[in-house]
Amino acid sequence: MSETIPAEAQEIEATEEYATAELCGTELRVKSALHWRPSHMRALRQSDFDTWAAGVLHEDDVQTFIEIDATFSEIFDFVGQAGEAVGEPVGKSSARARSSRSTRKR
Repeated sequence: MSETIPAEAQEIEATEEYATAELCGTELRVKSALHWRPSHMRALRQSDFDTWAAGVLHEDDVQTFIEIDATFSEIFDFVGQAGEAVGEPVGKSSARARSSRSTRKR
């Protein structure tokens, strides 16, 4: 694996888009939903917030996220804000909605 030189790292970072969301009064940068991987969503569904943060937050904000040590309620609010900010509705199933009609009686 080759090492990335600072100029390359800046170029890579410049091509990634970030939105911001607030966690306990601290603004953190979140990658565009286009840069989220399925593994990030799995980590989120499994409440592995540190892994999720390492995958979707700006690398300079991951340690801050961990150090804040927010409550579940605060994290869920942050994840919701982050998802909305980057166009990735979190917590919404992509499965087809169940019909509101009752089933036919036999």
